[in-house]
Amino acid sequence: MVKLVLLRHGQSQANQTNTYTGWTDSLLTKEGMRQAVKAGKLLNNEKIWFSAAHTSSLVRAIKTADIVLEMIRQSSIPMRKSWRLNERHYGALRGVNKEFSRQLYGKHQVALWRRSYDAIPPLMDSLILSDATIDIRAPLFHWEKA
Repeated sequence: MVKLVLLRHGQSQANQTNTYTGWTDSLLTKEGMRQAVKAGKLLNNEKIWFSAAHTSSLVRAIKTADIVLEMIRQSSIPMRKSWRLNERHYGALRGVNKEFSRQLYGKHQVALWRRSYDAIPPLMDSLILSDATIDIRAPLFHWEKA
């Protein structure tokens, strides 16, 4: 029987401060690392042997996968990283506190951006793009409403 195991990354620094990250890297906190260890121990009890692990290209997801694979003694399996598994891109909301965004734009609008497949958050100003904000691991997109 084929099994698919989905696992979210442990708590990141951005989770801790309640800020949007999207495609911006945010390291795991100590709690996030503990969560990954716990997930690995629980998964180890299931005695599942994996043929590969798939993760986004974001450090928080890669580190979580590394910890879990170590806990289940399967660190040697292939780990495939793809930007296609990255979290949604939050545009100009990146780095903004989530509660502040609800006050600024309203709870309904923020919920729409966060939970909808095709709602587009405020776009990043092209003037704030710099070499430090462009992730060379992923192609640049121009988002358009269909």
